Amino acid sequence: MKIAAHVALALLAVHAASAQAKKIYKFTDDAGVVHFTDKPPATDRPVQESVVKVEPGAMVQLRIDGHDAQRQARVFNHFAGPAQVELSVGDVRNIATDPPLPLTVVMRAGEERVLASLQQADRGQPAGFELALRAIPGSPDAHHDDVEYGWPLAGYPVRIHQGFDGAFSHTGEESRYAIDVAAEEGTPVAAARDGVVMEVQDDYYGAGLDKEKFATRANVVRVLHKDGSMAIYAHLKPESVGVQAGKYIYAGQKLGESGNTGYSTGPHLHFCVQVNRGMRLVSVPFRMRGPDGTALQLDAAATDATAAKRTAAGE
Repeated sequence: MKIAAHVALALLAVHAASAQAKKIYKFTDDAGVVHFTDKPPATDRPVQESVVKVEPGAMVQLRIDGHDAQRQARVFNHFAGPAQVELSVGDVRNIATDPPLPLTVVMRAGEERVLASLQQADRGQPAGFELALRAIPGSPDAHHDDVEYGWPLAGYPVRIHQGFDGAFSHTGEESRYAIDVAAEEGTPVAAARDGVVMEVQDDYYGAGLDKEKFATRANVVRVLHKDGSMAIYAHLKPESVGVQAGKYIYAGQKLGESGNTGYSTGPHLHFCVQVNRGMRLVSVPFRMRGPDGTALQLDAAATDATAAKRTAAGE
């Protein structure tokens, strides 16, 4: 007898929302051969650009293997860093799981693992189950060292439009201690601290103030630090990221360019430092120095001070 199965994915902060847009480039070479590519081609020939919708892949994925009375729940961690995963079971009929669910584990970078086996208890009776997967990037053992971060827009002025506890969008745990820095689209964004590139998303072109639609769609680079904390560089320009997931980068190294993607009112860089607090992604306070080496004020008063300077300058 076959098992009726249903899988419900509840993925947090892993960019698994609605379809996104991606550019496709078409050109004809000297031999008359037509080429299609998703990266800007290095050619002097005319290039035609078009935007298509593609379905994004979740950074942590669940797959049900097996058939009939025996199934396995296999999970894939596509982050180039650890992720904490919770596998739980909902409506269950005549099913035994090994180990018992719910189950929470930490998976290594790029790890693939069978988290549970599911077996029909009584072959003569109908059976079915519902699984749900939640995932949070980072390890729950992470902490945040008291370090001073470098200015991520090296050589460009400090214009903080929203600081810590910003009333517009810095109200939840994930972004309470974040700063939004005004920057024209295409401004180089540099790493504020050494680390490993844990995640890269740079194929999204949309922007707007529909929070449900755009909140998780900003192009982003996530950098994992040696203490387990993670820096977020968000709203980046599409296809501007020049680093790869899994690569070690150094403070001051260019990551990409500022843009206006996701939940955004205009071109800027969203920067924060996050830690996993046990299936909860939480932002933490941090210290940062400006381009001239002086310590910056990053709380709500920083927004007011920056606004006053812009007004005095006639901006």
